[in-house]
Amino acid sequence: MTKDSQQRRIKFYRSPVPAADLARLNQRSDVKGMAQTVAFLAVLLCTGAVAWYAVGRAHWLVVIALIYLHGSLHKFTVNAFHEFCHKTVFKTQALNVVFLHLFSFLGWYSHISFWASHQAHHRYTLHPPDDSEVVLPVKFTLKSYLAFAFINVRGFFLRMRHTLRLCFGVIEDDWERVLFPPENQQGRRALFNWARVLLIGHGLIVLVSALTGWWMLAVLVTFAPFYAGGFQYLLNVAQHIGLTDNTPDYRINTRTIALNPILAFLYWQMNYHIEHHMYAAVPFYNLPELHRIVKHDMPEPCRGVIGTWWQIVPILRRQQIEPDYQFAPEVPNAQAS
Repeated sequence: MTKDSQQRRIKFYRSPVPAADLARLNQRSDVKGMAQTVAFLAVLLCTGAVAWYAVGRAHWLVVIALIYLHGSLHKFTVNAFHEFCHKTVFKTQALNVVFLHLFSFLGWYSHISFWASHQAHHRYTLHPPDDSEVVLPVKFTLKSYLAFAFINVRGFFLRMRHTLRLCFGVIEDDWERVLFPPENQQGRRALFNWARVLLIGHGLIVLVSALTGWWMLAVLVTFAPFYAGGFQYLLNVAQHIGLTDNTPDYRINTRTIALNPILAFLYWQMNYHIEHHMYAAVPFYNLPELHRIVKHDMPEPCRGVIGTWWQIVPILRRQQIEPDYQFAPEVPNAQAS
C-alpha cells in the first residue's frame, strides 16, 4: 500500500444479489463450520495415523506413499487458515479464534501478517503496489513446481529464516514495513510473539520426537507443510495467474473453478474465488449457493484442475513471447479499467 491508499478507493463491480438473499448468505453457522472443520481435521488425523502405523509393518515405498498422501492433504490447511482469518467459519467468534491459532500453527503461518496483507489484497485486488500479496505476472517454472511437489527444501529454510528474524524483532521485508510501520508497535509485538510461538512449539515437537524415537510425529506435523504440495499448489496459484491486473472487475482478475465435491471440500470452497472476492463476508459453505445466484453474470468457469491448466498454460506460453499479455475472459457487461 502507498501513503495515498487511505484516500484511494476502487469501486469493484459486484454481480447484483437480492438483499434478502445476501443477508441469508452472510449468516454464519456453528454447525456448518464445525462439520467442515472436524471432517477436515479427521482426514488429516486418519492419513497421519495410517502412515505412522505402516512404519515397520509395510514396505518402505508404501510408507513414503502414505506420508506423501498426508502431506498432499495437509497442504490444504492454508485454505482452512485463510477462512479462519476471514472470521466467517463460525458464528461464535471464540471458535474462530481457537481454530485460527490451530491452523496457523499446523501450517507455520502467521495470521498476524497474513491478515494485514490479505485485507489489502481484497481492498486493492491486483492493483499494485497497494496489493503486493498477488503481483502479476505470476512466475511459474517446472523447477519451482517440482520443489512444491516433492520436498521444498528452499521453502523450509526461507520459512525458518523468516521466523527466526521475526523472533528477534527484525523487519526487513518491504511489504512487512508497509503493513507494520514503526508506529504500529502493537501489531509488531503480535507479529514477533507469534513467530516465537511457532518456533518454540515446533521446536518442542522435534525435541519430543528425538527423545522418544517417534520421528513420525515431526514428519507428520512440523515438516508436513514442506513436502507434497504440488496438487494443492495447482489449485491455489490458479486463483489469479495469467489474468488481468488494474481492472475493477473481479470477473477479469480472478478465476472460479468447477470442482467435484471432494476437492471442493478439501479446498474449503475457494474454487468459487470470484464470488469470494465479490462478497468476502459470505462464509465458504454458502459460496456454492451464491454461485448459483450470480452464475448468469459470470464467465464460464474452468472445469476441474486439468481444464483450468488447459486454459492457463497457453497464457503462460504467450507471456514468454509477449511479457505484457494478460488474459481477460469474456464476461457480460465487462467493466472498464
